[in-house]
Amino acid sequence: MDWFTAPGYWLARLVFQRALAGVYLFAFVGAALQFRALIGARGMLPVPRHVRDVPFRRAPSLFQLRYSDRLFACCAWTGAALAAALAAGAGDRVPLGAAMGMWALLWVLYLSIVNVGQTWYSFGWESLLLEAGFLAVFLGNARTGPPVLVLWLLRWVLFRVEFGAGLIKMRGDPCWRRLTCLYFHHETQPMPGPLSWFFHHLPKPLHRVECAANHVTQLALPVLLFTPQPVTSYAAGAVIATQLWLVLSGNFAWLNWLTITLALSAVDFTGLAGAPPAAASRPAPVWFAVLVCAVTALVLVLSRRPVLNMVSRRQVMNRSFDPLHLVNTYGAFGSVGRVREEVVVEGTADRLPRPDGAWREYGFKGKPGHPSRLPRQFAPYHLRLDWLMWFAALSPGYARDWFGPFTERLLAGDRDTLRLLGHNPFPDAPPVYVRALLYRYRFTTWRELRETGAWWHRTLVREYLPPTRLADASASEPE
Repeated sequence: MDWFTAPGYWLARLVFQRALAGVYLFAFVGAALQFRALIGARGMLPVPRHVRDVPFRRAPSLFQLRYSDRLFACCAWTGAALAAALAAGAGDRVPLGAAMGMWALLWVLYLSIVNVGQTWYSFGWESLLLEAGFLAVFLGNARTGPPVLVLWLLRWVLFRVEFGAGLIKMRGDPCWRRLTCLYFHHETQPMPGPLSWFFHHLPKPLHRVECAANHVTQLALPVLLFTPQPVTSYAAGAVIATQLWLVLSGNFAWLNWLTITLALSAVDFTGLAGAPPAAASRPAPVWFAVLVCAVTALVLVLSRRPVLNMVSRRQVMNRSFDPLHLVNTYGAFGSVGRVREEVVVEGTADRLPRPDGAWREYGFKGKPGHPSRLPRQFAPYHLRLDWLMWFAALSPGYARDWFGPFTERLLAGDRDTLRLLGHNPFPDAPPVYVRALLYRYRFTTWRELRETGAWWHRTLVREYLPPTRLADASASEPE
């Protein structure tokens, strides 16, 4: 069965598996640290209520069988420990079947979290991690050569990530076709990073070059992933370079790092790695070869709907077509905002809330807040509340399910919710009233930065949520 394995890709597999385990580690640690306030038994969108309404067949999860905060924490920390072990190479020190079992357990645990995560886990990179994680189960370990079919399936995932994103841009916002989207994107993206201010102030001709390079990387180079080496490695290297540029310019959780991880699996490291280890040249067990062939056939069958979506004029992005998230469709920034609006949450201890009263602002860890605060780098760690606050500013409809419970927990001084924030202006006792205001934000100019030290300039737009006290918070909705 010489056709089945590609021994020369042993180092590409090793790098891919270690990097993927690292992404899993960030995902599980983030879940463990944030779940109680978001989806815990007393969270804003509790899992027990969700599983009563959604049958197992629509969202398979261990938590459909039983849920408690202790069980969720156990699953999340178990996943983190297992991911750390695989990142350290534990999968290569056990028999092939045991290594597959370790990767399969990681996948099952994270699938269980995503399928009860509701709005908080509705991002495309959740499905991308699950799809890549599922394929990693069948990639083997150091005791056998990397299976060629799985390596091709990983390139197929990378192709859909890049090509789908390129198509949604060309079909969506006209500014992508005019090469002007990056005049706005660095300022209006969901969570700017510490260098986003500087990227925004690059010359406009360079922004146009960025935009054109993005189209080349996402629409032309992905096709080259299916060509012979070294062309494939060059195409993968260009994808990696583009993703590193995005890492520097913003915070997109682990999306960029996972895309880089997928691209690394396509790189031919033969010149660096030398001859493959003897174990990588051994014939694969028959049972393993049969299983890989079956999985390949399954993926090809399930690829029909994502392919039809990509070629459709009504292309949608970031959608799963099966409850196991095995083969998905991806895309990003089909439209780019021209202005940035932010929801600012404030509280007061005054018994009678007045517009000019003693309102104090809550600080978030990642999203823009006080104008003088430089955005910080958090990716690949995912600040889920901060990301949903960006969507809340786009439209109150995005926040209808959770914003009322969020303010209720601020009024109650809920410790788990306050841990998600960067600054609690009421350390001794919770406020009597909470309100939310909608501000328009823009990056300051070079001159404004020198004179004021502020990275942002903000202007009040309107009231987003009127002053609300604890008795009214559960029924409150943003306007």
